[in-house]
Amino acid sequence: GRADHGVALTAAALEMIHCYSLVHDDLPAMDDDDLRRGLPTVHKAFDEATAILAGDALLTLAFDVITDDEVHPDPAVRLRLNRDLARAAGIGGMAGGQMFDLESEGRDRTETEIRTLQAMKTGALLRYACRAGAILSNASEDDIDRMTRFGDIIGLAFQLADDLLDVEASPEVTGKATGKDAAAGKATLVGL
Repeated sequence: GRADHGVALTAAALEMIHCYSLVHDDLPAMDDDDLRRGLPTVHKAFDEATAILAGDALLTLAFDVITDDEVHPDPAVRLRLNRDLARAAGIGGMAGGQMFDLESEGRDRTETEIRTLQAMKTGALLRYACRAGAILSNASEDDIDRMTRFGDIIGLAFQLADDLLDVEASPEVTGKATGKDAAAGKATLVGL
């Protein structure tokens, strides 16, 4: 039905943000990865300019999709989803967390600092996914807050699992290079 289509569009917008972030994260100036999901990264399969533009296009398209009338009949709900997505992706969320992460390479960070950067970098999108579902269903503010907290916890669990895989798993299992966090002096809870 209409509600299911709105959920699918919201999920698609979020996945566009996620994919743009991966394309840019893999660039030589960032994490410099050659593999993603077992395949060459965009800048390896094509070139750096294509990777930058593909990421830019995905980022922009996400905000076109999330504001589509079919997402939800109430424009105030669409505006809230749009604002929350911008905040999850932007300076107080994923992009800011990525900068904090880059600045943390080779520096000692406290557990609180590491958890903050991870909540921004990785947790922001997972938190948004949880919040967006509640917002789309016209949940109470208390329930939206509960889903936000749930998203925070899922984000922390995801990052811990990802950091453990970087230490313990093979590239064949993860579909990407492993052992890079320690080599780059990344601030992780596993490293701490």
